[in-house]
Amino acid sequence: MTAVYLSPVYLILCIYVLMRMLSWLKDCHPRAGRRDLRLLIVLLYAFLACSVLIAFLLPPSPIQRVMKLISNYWLGTMMYALMVTAAADIVRLILKRTRLQKNEKLFGTTGHALIGALCLVIVAVISAAGIWSAGTIRRTEYEVTIHKKAGDRKTLDIVLVADLHLGYSIGCWNMQQMVKKINAQKPDLVVIAGDIFDNEYEALDDPERLAKILSSIESTYGVYACYGNHDIQEKILAGFTFPQKGKKMSDPRMDELLQKADIRLLRDEAVLIDDSFYVYGRPDYERPGRGIDKRKSAGEITQELDRTKPVIVIDHEPRELSALADAGVDLDLCGHTHDGQLFPGNIVTSFFWENSYGYLKKGQMHNIVTSGVGVFGPNMRVGTKSEICTIRVNFDGSGDLGQKE
Repeated sequence: MTAVYLSPVYLILCIYVLMRMLSWLKDCHPRAGRRDLRLLIVLLYAFLACSVLIAFLLPPSPIQRVMKLISNYWLGTMMYALMVTAAADIVRLILKRTRLQKNEKLFGTTGHALIGALCLVIVAVISAAGIWSAGTIRRTEYEVTIHKKAGDRKTLDIVLVADLHLGYSIGCWNMQQMVKKINAQKPDLVVIAGDIFDNEYEALDDPERLAKILSSIESTYGVYACYGNHDIQEKILAGFTFPQKGKKMSDPRMDELLQKADIRLLRDEAVLIDDSFYVYGRPDYERPGRGIDKRKSAGEITQELDRTKPVIVIDHEPRELSALADAGVDLDLCGHTHDGQLFPGNIVTSFFWENSYGYLKKGQMHNIVTSGVGVFGPNMRVGTKSEICTIRVNFDGSGDLGQKE
C-alpha cells in the first residue's frame, strides 16, 4: 500500500516539473503560450505521468507491454528532470541574494529560456546515456585465492551473473548478448545469484526462446542458480508490492523455464561438484519461496559439509557476511543491490550494505557483489553498469581452514 500513500507526493512533483516546463516554454517563444498548445502539452504530460498506473491496471497484452516500457523510460527521465529542475531553482534562489540579482540577462526572459534549454539538454544527455548503459553488458574481473585443495584443480573460472529481471525491459536480445559474453570466457562454472525474473511470468517476451537462449550457456560444470526476492509471481506498481493472502512464491512456469534452460535451481541445498568443491544455493532472505518456511542459518549450511573442500555460496542478498565467514564459507557470491542502478542510488546503497558492490574480504571469506545484468523499474543505469563478473579462483592448499566437525 506504500505506492497508494506516496501517490500524492508523486503527483505534486509531476505538477512542479510541468509548471516549470510551461513557464520555460512561454519564455522561449510567444506562441508557446497559446492555450491550444499548452493544453496539448498538458495532455501528453498527463499521459506519461499516468503511464505507470495505466500499465498496472491493464491486463497482460501487447498494449500493456508497450505501456510498461513507456512507464519504465518515463520514471527514469522524470527522476532526473525533477533533480535538474530543483537544482536550477535552488541555484537561482541563491544567486538572487547576490549582486547578480540585477543582471537582466540572467534573470530576465532570455536568461530563463537559456537556463531551461540547458536543463533540457542535461536531462536528455543523462537519460540517453542511462538507456545505453542499461543495454550494454560489460565484464568485471576478480581474482581470489582459497587456501584449500579442490581435488586436482589448481584454478576455477567462474562467471557470476545476477538480477536478470527478465520481463518488460529485459528479454531475448539482452540474454543473447549476455550468453555470448559468458561463452567467450570459457567458464568452468556459471552461477546466477537470484532475481532471474521480474515478478510476472506474463512479462516475458518469449519464454520458449528465452529458455533456448539460456540453455546455450557453455560451462564445464553447468549453471547453478538461487532465487531472489523478485522471483515470485506478484503485481508491482512503481516498484512497490501489495499484501496478498498466502505465501508469495515463484510461478511454477518460472521453475519449468529454468529446467528447460538446463539451469539447476538450488533451494537451500548444496551440490558437490567433481568431488572437489561445493556450491550451495540459499533461498532469498525475505521470500524463501516454495517448500521453505525458514532458510537454514549460516552454521547449518556447512554443518553437514566436508569443510576441507572449498565451499562456494550463492546468496541473492549480501547479508550475514560475518556468520558465513565464521561457518567456513570460502566464497560468497551475491547480487540484489544493482549498485544503486541510478545515481545517486549507488551512494545511498553503500550506507545500507556492508558490501553494496564489488569485493570484500571477511575473515578468510571472499564476498563479491555484482551490480547485475538487468534493471528494475526505470530502464536506465546512471553511474553504474550492467555486467557479468569473471572470477579466477586459485586453490593453493596452504591452509588447514574449515576442518570437518
